[in-house]
Amino acid sequence: MTIYLNGQYMPIEDAKISVLDRGFIFGDGVYEVIPVYSRRAFRLPEHLRRLQHSLDGIKLANPHGDGEWTTIVNELVARNAAQDQYLYLHITRGAAKRDHAFPNPPVTPTVFMMSSPLLTPPAELLQNGIACITAPDNRWLRCDIKSIALLPNVLLRQMAVEAGCTETILIRPESMSGDAFLTEGAASNIFVVRNGKLLAPPKDNLMLPGITYDVILEIAAANGIPHQVRKVAVSEVFAADELLLTSSTKEVLPITQLDGKPIGDGKPGAMFARLHALYQDFKRDVMRQQSPLPPGEG
Repeated sequence: MTIYLNGQYMPIEDAKISVLDRGFIFGDGVYEVIPVYSRRAFRLPEHLRRLQHSLDGIKLANPHGDGEWTTIVNELVARNAAQDQYLYLHITRGAAKRDHAFPNPPVTPTVFMMSSPLLTPPAELLQNGIACITAPDNRWLRCDIKSIALLPNVLLRQMAVEAGCTETILIRPESMSGDAFLTEGAASNIFVVRNGKLLAPPKDNLMLPGITYDVILEIAAANGIPHQVRKVAVSEVFAADELLLTSSTKEVLPITQLDGKPIGDGKPGAMFARLHALYQDFKRDVMRQQSPLPPGEG
């Protein structure tokens, strides 16, 4: 595997960073996960906008402009073998004496990117769906920042693993009313289907603005699928006709069991079937519209 680290491409075995890197010491950094289909990055401008939002959220200057990022992404994709990949992009504030306050003067950020083969969900999951559990959303109040400090998400996801499930769906109480509402999954976004309408939690500080989440809403709007973005009560989650999970690597999956009980009739529903098919069409159309990579990079 060839990776990118601080301006150089190298085998992952040769990569080294300082033990004083603030990402290692404090989790002081942000990341992105970018899918690549047929050696072309999917929705790269949208991923770079989200990256900028995260960097702004932690007051860290972007080390590269969009054109430079595009060049780095294309070069790393070209140096790795898989036709379909996912890129993990990781930026920290850099190496400095251990102190909670930002280094003054600022130090050079650490920029790391690696590629892994992208395996889309197997047919079995599409045909049968996945099982999930629920848990209280006990994370911080800036979930819109794609922070590398993911210990709460790790622990919540591990709950699902130990329960023999795919994902943990997070429920957060409303501070004023005492009601509880859906936020997202530990590493995904969640949609609710009720009475033929697609319901999506709003993008705010309590959830990560998913790129696939945006695509699903764009598809719904373009194809006349009734949908609404609003707070979704926990009671609506459990009374759903269908539940859908989305992420950059899992695309769209049907949730057919929640906390050991079936969702709807316990099988993937019509909304999932339609959105999954439309997502595949959208993905192919987007990739066809993209200009080919420069010579030697494809």
